[in-house]
Amino acid sequence: MNVIESETPAADRIRIGECTITLSSREVVVDGARRPRRLTPKALGVLKVLMRVPGAVVTRDDLFAEVWPDTLPTNDVLTQAITQLRKAFSRDDEAGTAYIETIAKTGYRLLQPVSVLAEPLPDVDSAPGDDERDALAAVFAAPAPAPAPRPRSRWRRTRRYVFLAIGLAMAMALLVLTALLLQRPAGAPTPNGVLEDGSRVVGSPQRPYRLITATAGFETYPTVSPDGSQVAYEADDASGGGSAIKVQTSGNAPARLLTDTPAGHSDRFPNWSPNGRDIAFARFGPEASCEVLIASATGGAIRHVTRCDGTELLSFDWTPDGRGLVFGSLSGRHAHRGIRVLDIASGAWTPVDYPAAEDSFDYAPRFSPDGRWIVFVRNPQIGDLWRLPATGGEPEQLTSDSAEIRGWAWRGDSRHIVFGRRVDSEARLYELDTETRTLRDVGLDDAQSPALSRHSNMLAFVHRKAQFGLFRVPVRDGRPGTPERLFPSNGRDGQPMLAPDGQQLVFTSDRSGNYGLWWADLGRPESLRPVEGLRPETRQSADWSPDSRHLLVSGRDAQAQPVIYEVSPRDEQIVALPVPVAQPLQALYAGDNDHILVVERDHDERMRLSLFDRRATPWKLLGSVDGVSQARLDPAHQRVLFTRLSAGGLWSANLQLDPASVQQVSEDRPSRWRYRTWAVARDGSLDYLSSRADCSTVFARINAPSNGEEVCLDADRLSAGNGFSAQPDGSAVYLALAVADGADIGVMTLPEPPRPVFSAAPNLLFWKGK
Repeated sequence: MNVIESETPAADRIRIGECTITLSSREVVVDGARRPRRLTPKALGVLKVLMRVPGAVVTRDDLFAEVWPDTLPTNDVLTQAITQLRKAFSRDDEAGTAYIETIAKTGYRLLQPVSVLAEPLPDVDSAPGDDERDALAAVFAAPAPAPAPRPRSRWRRTRRYVFLAIGLAMAMALLVLTALLLQRPAGAPTPNGVLEDGSRVVGSPQRPYRLITATAGFETYPTVSPDGSQVAYEADDASGGGSAIKVQTSGNAPARLLTDTPAGHSDRFPNWSPNGRDIAFARFGPEASCEVLIASATGGAIRHVTRCDGTELLSFDWTPDGRGLVFGSLSGRHAHRGIRVLDIASGAWTPVDYPAAEDSFDYAPRFSPDGRWIVFVRNPQIGDLWRLPATGGEPEQLTSDSAEIRGWAWRGDSRHIVFGRRVDSEARLYELDTETRTLRDVGLDDAQSPALSRHSNMLAFVHRKAQFGLFRVPVRDGRPGTPERLFPSNGRDGQPMLAPDGQQLVFTSDRSGNYGLWWADLGRPESLRPVEGLRPETRQSADWSPDSRHLLVSGRDAQAQPVIYEVSPRDEQIVALPVPVAQPLQALYAGDNDHILVVERDHDERMRLSLFDRRATPWKLLGSVDGVSQARLDPAHQRVLFTRLSAGGLWSANLQLDPASVQQVSEDRPSRWRYRTWAVARDGSLDYLSSRADCSTVFARINAPSNGEEVCLDADRLSAGNGFSAQPDGSAVYLALAVADGADIGVMTLPEPPRPVFSAAPNLLFWKGK
């Protein structure tokens, strides 16, 4: 095309599409944009050439001749000018290609209609008509008038509302910050043992709790009076070898006996009544006798309430009105599945109406202080907290960890629960919000069995800081010899698992400061080292492959999900296995490396032992048995031994897990609570560890000719309850024994739980659900 002369336009404001261009100030105002954009003189010159012929192609040569006369510009300067124009025409969230189109190897053209703006503002939404085309022609023919006043753009018309919205948002943020500051507990600062100016040490930092007992024995199962002023607990009876209930203030005053315990009996599981007048407890006697009694909290006569079984899983608590007791599932001679309420005056039992599976054992039920809910632990061997309405109904699961729950208690608000849980080598306390299902670590090490007062925040708990060491115990003719210490340390060692070759040993320990799996060649003690890269689960011990080269280890991944790892300890190789189950809890080799036995908990919270062929992808299921809590392989008899959730004792099945092959091996050992303290040697010998009042660790060979005669292995030291192993020929067992032990009662004021955000300003902000 011919070169177009660049006269100054007669009009100053031009409308192109949704943009207004003020030529004198080189500003482009885009409808909806936050602020005007300013063009460079060269970019404006290019725009003037394009808008003279909207829709027509203008070549690069014409643009160079018009905007850069008498120079030799490069293509870059034109490209930069077009880029700036497109940015100027674009909204904040889009490009400006809808205004200027690039014609490959030719030039550019303006795609939007062009019109001249004059006062009053015309309708700019339509394409220019004949009159407007005449005005456009005049724009580039007439001399430039004096700059007209700039009109108020849409942005300027609306920015006052934008500023108002920003101000309101800042006010809302200030209110939220105020609410967050108000919800923080206002507890007094904890001394840190150093003067404020950091110039001198004044002592060690104070703990948030204090111990109200300081004996060498065991004080356990605390219960707190409603006002928080007194604590009752179970204590060792040094004279009779059993236990008694003691009561003392939450300070350090001497304790008193609640009542005299007859010789040969043990008083256990105290529970303070809601009105603070009485304490219910269980009395265990000879020949597994048991009864539930009530005594005045100030001492005096006791009264009989009901008979019970003499097992370790007895559990009961008061109803909110203090007229009855709520019991968990019972086993033994007075067995009953599910939760029941006993009316103390009449002796009448009332079952709580809710569905309970055949293999479910519901333990430690407690009414919420407002009487609306019952929370309990289902299957405490592999436990979780559940909740159901006090009048009955469908239970709902509150936790899903399959963990060792070490006691729990309601807060007075009937919303929060404090519970103990085994974590690595210790037990810790956690607080659960039953509405949001969120957890908070209370911040206490080695704490379990929490109890809370009903009308205050006084917390009592068991503080146990045991140290366990590894021991080898020789066994001859079914009788254990003197324990021999292995790998001494100041840590907590447990779950020693000996390989079939009789030379390699793995165990769990926190001896390095972090909890992990350790390996050693017993012929070379200097070989002891940790297996890096995994965190084993304390609930289940490792299992060796028949060739002693690999281990199956249950653990947790970074998201706390259960995982089965296959570990080669000599090579330090770790592989997470694709086990095709919802929640794998234990895994063991089924006679070879290709077949794996898995104890799982499915999506319906049912326990199952399954056999898989892992050569197929996904693994092929070959058989299963329901209701299994723990399993071991018995290679000598080509069978699988297992315990059940529903009862104590031991069962067996063939290697194919054929249901017709299931039969009971032992009626009462292991007990339901000590379901992991048994081991199978490769020669078929079957060993079991337990405890009784006169002996801390009792050894029995269940399938021995002596019919499992019990022998006191160690009168003073308790054995760990989460697994041990045997020499392949049955000539020795490897176990963990406490080398330092004891339990005391601690008390503290539990801080208020964090309040929901916005609760400080309920009339200004919306809360969840609104």
